[in-house]
Amino acid sequence: MVAESLLNTGDTAWILMSTALVMIMTLPGLALFYGGMSKNKNVLNTMFLSLTGFAIASVIWIAYGYQFTFGSTIGGFIGAPTNFLLTGISLNMLHVDTTIPELLYVVFQATFAAITVALISGAVVGRMKAKAWMVFVALWLTLVYVPIAHWVWGGGWLFNLGALDFAGGAVVHLNSGIAALALITVLGPRKDRRLLPHHLGYAVIGAALLWFGWFGFNAGSALGANGLAANAFITTNTAAAMAMIAWILLDIWKTGKPTILGAITGAVAGLVAITPAAGFVDVPASLIIGFTTVFVSYFGISYLKPKLGYDDALDAFGVHGLSGTWGAILTGVFACPAINEAAGLLYGNPNQLVIQIISIVAVALYSFIVTYIIAQVLDKTMGIRVDEQTEIEGLDANEHEEVGYRI
Repeated sequence: MVAESLLNTGDTAWILMSTALVMIMTLPGLALFYGGMSKNKNVLNTMFLSLTGFAIASVIWIAYGYQFTFGSTIGGFIGAPTNFLLTGISLNMLHVDTTIPELLYVVFQATFAAITVALISGAVVGRMKAKAWMVFVALWLTLVYVPIAHWVWGGGWLFNLGALDFAGGAVVHLNSGIAALALITVLGPRKDRRLLPHHLGYAVIGAALLWFGWFGFNAGSALGANGLAANAFITTNTAAAMAMIAWILLDIWKTGKPTILGAITGAVAGLVAITPAAGFVDVPASLIIGFTTVFVSYFGISYLKPKLGYDDALDAFGVHGLSGTWGAILTGVFACPAINEAAGLLYGNPNQLVIQIISIVAVALYSFIVTYIIAQVLDKTMGIRVDEQTEIEGLDANEHEEVGYRI
């Protein structure tokens, strides 16, 4: 560990704030974003999925998740567990090669684990049992998120291979998007598959909070109050803004009218795509990433989903899975050595693009296969889908005996 005398109060203050910002992304950001896009009979259940995802992840992370993720690697696949329940980590201990407390790094990373599993819920709204979801969250974090986070960030085999993922393109977005696809493969489609957002105002507020919190997500991943954080901050904002504009223009071209749903979907797609690249690329590259990712996610939502017939209710795979993949690929193209030493294809290192593709394939395959197995086991043991009557009447009243509105 870094000597105690090297603690930097400015860096520590920034990561404290960044941690709070990433929490805002899940609660209330994602809860409002997904809740507003769901049907009014399922709004509370949809928010419940984000709430419980955050709470379960927070407990698992300090109990053993952090230790298995960031412990000394065992064969490149999992960390050696130490400091269960954070025992042995003192107040004055600093995280390795940084100027922030180890305890702060633990809780910062906990918010990443929490939002990753919460993102999956967007695909399953309106048809998954609340109890099954809670068990799924615990199993998925343990068996999928922790190993993948170790591979990429914790000194595992993809880290040693040289995969670039500044703030979670593969670990968070590709991982959650692919997991969502695997889960809904087992869960099956809704009876009524129409997207009928009951309160787009909620969704707009949620998207704005996601955008706001994303600065902690990406700029906080610099782990210091420095120029790299500033670069991640501005590339994040630029990509999101460019993607929003591009989606609006695409809506106008396709339908003749801009939509608020399209605007916020575009912004989130841009935020997703820039996540792996924010600390590796310059501002012009962030414009390209934001603009081009819109076409990838738009294709997935408008053409791929109807063609293949999977019921990704709120497009967790279409936005997070596809834009996360695209962002990881373009990180291998645009990584600029003037920003963070790593060079991509554009700067004479085509091997980086190959490494990025290897990391995408590895994460996608592992996430899909293990998530599918978890879902099948839960379905065979406790059942994961509500009955038809509950789905028709709504999960709020039947799963929780509550309603979102009394009018």
